[in-house]
Amino acid sequence: MYIDEEKLSFNKIKIVGAKENNLKNISLEIDKHKFNVITGVSGSGKSSLVFDCIYAMAQTSFYETLSTYIVKNLPKLSKPNVEKIDNLSPCVLVEQRKLGTNPRSTVGTYTEIYTYLRLLYSRIGYPIYDSSYFSFNTSKGACKKCGGLGVELIVDLSKLIDFNLSLNEGAIKHRTWKIDSRYFNIQKSTGYFDMDKKLKDYSQEELDLLLYKEPTNFMNQNEGFVQNWSYEGIISRLLKRQSDSRGLQINEYDREFFKEDKCSLCYGSRLNEDALSVKVHNKSLKDLLNLEIVDLYDFILTINNAEASEIISKMKKDLKNLIDLGIGYLTLNRSVGTLSGGEAQKIKLAKSMNNTLNELVYIMDEPSLGFHSRDVDKIIKSIKNIVSNNNTAIVVEHNRKIISSADNIIDIGPESGINGGEVIYNGNVSGIIDNSKSVTGKYLKNRKVISSQAKEIKNFYEVKGININNIKNLDVKIPLNILTCITGVSGSGKSSLIRYLINNDNKLIKIGKENIGLNSRSNVATYTKIFDIIRDLFSKENKVRSSEFSFNSTGACPNCNGTGSIKMDMHFLGDVKQVCEICQGKRYKEEVLKYLYKGKNINDVLEMTIEEALNFFEDKDIKERLEILKNVGLEYLKLGQTLDTLSGGEVQRVNMSKYLIKKGNIYIFDEPTQGLHLRDIEILKNVMKKMIDNGNTIIVIEHNLDFIIDADYIIDMGPDAGKNGGKIVYEGYLKDIMNSNTYTSIAIKEYLGME
Repeated sequence: MYIDEEKLSFNKIKIVGAKENNLKNISLEIDKHKFNVITGVSGSGKSSLVFDCIYAMAQTSFYETLSTYIVKNLPKLSKPNVEKIDNLSPCVLVEQRKLGTNPRSTVGTYTEIYTYLRLLYSRIGYPIYDSSYFSFNTSKGACKKCGGLGVELIVDLSKLIDFNLSLNEGAIKHRTWKIDSRYFNIQKSTGYFDMDKKLKDYSQEELDLLLYKEPTNFMNQNEGFVQNWSYEGIISRLLKRQSDSRGLQINEYDREFFKEDKCSLCYGSRLNEDALSVKVHNKSLKDLLNLEIVDLYDFILTINNAEASEIISKMKKDLKNLIDLGIGYLTLNRSVGTLSGGEAQKIKLAKSMNNTLNELVYIMDEPSLGFHSRDVDKIIKSIKNIVSNNNTAIVVEHNRKIISSADNIIDIGPESGINGGEVIYNGNVSGIIDNSKSVTGKYLKNRKVISSQAKEIKNFYEVKGININNIKNLDVKIPLNILTCITGVSGSGKSSLIRYLINNDNKLIKIGKENIGLNSRSNVATYTKIFDIIRDLFSKENKVRSSEFSFNSTGACPNCNGTGSIKMDMHFLGDVKQVCEICQGKRYKEEVLKYLYKGKNINDVLEMTIEEALNFFEDKDIKERLEILKNVGLEYLKLGQTLDTLSGGEVQRVNMSKYLIKKGNIYIFDEPTQGLHLRDIEILKNVMKKMIDNGNTIIVIEHNLDFIIDADYIIDMGPDAGKNGGKIVYEGYLKDIMNSNTYTSIAIKEYLGME
C-alpha cells in the first residue's frame, strides 16, 4: 500500500528546540486533528510548552501576516525561545481566567444571546421599537433608576460606622476616612463635627451632615496660603463612586459597606418601562432574562415566525450548547462577575463550540475545572465534537477521565523546575500506565480507597438561616479541627454557601491566588520574608546598610534598575528582553557582589535552591521558613525565582506555607486542586493534614475525587443545580456517603469500581 509521507508530515505539529523557561531543548511531534492531552507534575514545563511556545508562536506568526498599520495598534509580542514550529495552524485559547468583574457584563451579553433576543423583540415584538431600545447599556433602554445595572445599593450602617466611637477614635470603618487620612482631616476642617463626641450621641442633623451632605466648597488660609477643597457626606461620596463606570474594579472595596438589592423600579431587569412594555408571545424581555436557560430554550421552541427564523435558529443552537455543558440553570441576566471559575470556563467552551471554522488548534487550560464528575463526560464530548470538525485539541489536564479519553498523551517531567522540562512519554493511554519513568502513569494506575476510620468530632462551626442565590433558609454545621469537603454539581450552591460564610464572619480565612502578588519584582525569598533576614546577615557581616543588598533599593544595577534585563522596543516586531550587559542578569551593582557571607555573594544565595539554602544557612528563622517550603514540596525552587514564573500548583503551595505554622483558624479553599497533578494533590493533602494537626479547621470546595476520597467529612449540596439545588443532600462522614444516592456518591462508587 502506498503511503504519502509528505501528506503525513503535514498531519503533525513539529516542535524543534524548545528552550522556554525550564524546557531542555526539547523536540516533539503533536498529532493534528486529534485530542491531545499534556500532563506532568506541577512546574514540569507543561505551560511553558503549550502557552509560552505553541500559543506564543501562533500569535507572533499571525502578526507577521498583518500590515504594520494594524500591528502598531495591537499589543506587542516577543517570539518564544524555540528553534522552529512547523505545520502550526491558527490557535484558539480557552483559558481559566474569569470573565471579568464589570457588572454590565452578563451571561446574555457575553454569549451574545442577548443580542439575538434584542433583534427578536425589535423584529416581532409589539409595540415596535428599534433594537437599541432593548439594550440596558444605552440611554434608550436602560432603567432610569439603576442606569442599567439592575441593582441599587443600600447602605449598611453597621458595616460602615461604629456608633460607640467618636471620629477621633476611628468611628468610620472605611479606609478612605481612617484617622489622619486626607478625608478625615477634611471632616475635621469643616468645623461641622465634635470629633470627640460618640456618634451614638449625634443629632439627626449632625448624622445627615456626616453621611449625606452634598459637595460643599471650603477655603482655608490658616497655613498662610489659600487652599480650596470640598467636603461631601460619606454615603453620598460612596454612591457617586459606585455609579462611575471608570472605577468599577476599584469600587469593589466600597461595596462591602452596602447591601445590594434588586432595583425597585425595574426589578432587576435593567431595562426601562418602554422596553419592558414590548411582548413576544405575552412575555416581556424581563420574563425571558430571568428564566433559567433550560426554560428559555423551551420557550424559544414555541416561536414559529418566518420573519425571525434565522434569529430563532441561532438562539436555539447557542442555548443548547450551554445546556449540554451543564449550565442550563443559569439565567441570561446573571452578572459574569458572580460566576464560579467552572461556570466561566464552560461559557467560553460553549462559544468555541459555536465556531464553524476548521483547521484550528484549540488550546485548553484544564477544561475540567469546576466540573463535577457527573459532567466530565459532557466536556469530553464537546472536545471530541470540536476535533471531529477537522480541528486539533491540545489540552493541559490532570483529570483522570479526560486523560484516559484522549487520543494521545504527552507527559512532561520527570519532576518540577530544574528537574523537569523533558518529554517523558508521547503516545496512547495504555502505554503511559506501563511507563516506569512517568509519574503520571504511576498515579493513573493506582487509585485511593476510603478509610474505614473516622475522626472524632467534638465541636461544630454552626450558621443558621442562610439565604443567598438559590440557598433558602439553610442551616449548616461544619466540624472543627478536621477536613470538610463541600461537594455537589456545578450550580448546586457550594460557592454561594462559602461566599455567605466569608461575608458574614471576617474570622474565616480564604486562601487562593488572590492572596499572593504575582510580579517580576517579588520572588520566593521576598514573599516568605526570608530575604529580610538574609540581607541583615550580609549587612552585619560586611558592616554596610541592609538596603545595599536589595535589588529594589540602593543595591540595584543602575542600568536595568534591578530587573536583570533590558526591554527593547522593536517597534512593530514587539518587545525583546535582553540580559543586562552591565550586571549580566544578576540585578546588583558590581560593588555589592564583592560583599560575601560564608564565601557567597548575594546573587549566589538567590541562585540557591531551597534544599541548598537549608544546608547553607544556620539561622534558626531562615531554616524554619525554608523547612516549611520543603514540606510543601518546593525544595527545588530557587530563592530568587520570581513569583510570576511559578505554575498554579507552585503558587498554591507557596501561599499555603505562609499559614502552615498558625493555629486555631478556619481556612477555606475553593478548588485548591486546580492546576495540580495527581502527585501534587497528595502533597497538598499532606500540607493540609499538618495544618489540621496544628489545631486548624479546613473547608474545601472540591470536585476532584482523588482529593474528596481522603476528606474526613462531606457536605453535599444539591440535589441538582439552580432552582433545583441549594439544599444539603448529605452531611456526614465520608465512609457513610455510600449509603446515599447523590450525584457525588454515584461518582465515588464509580471511582472505586463499585458501579
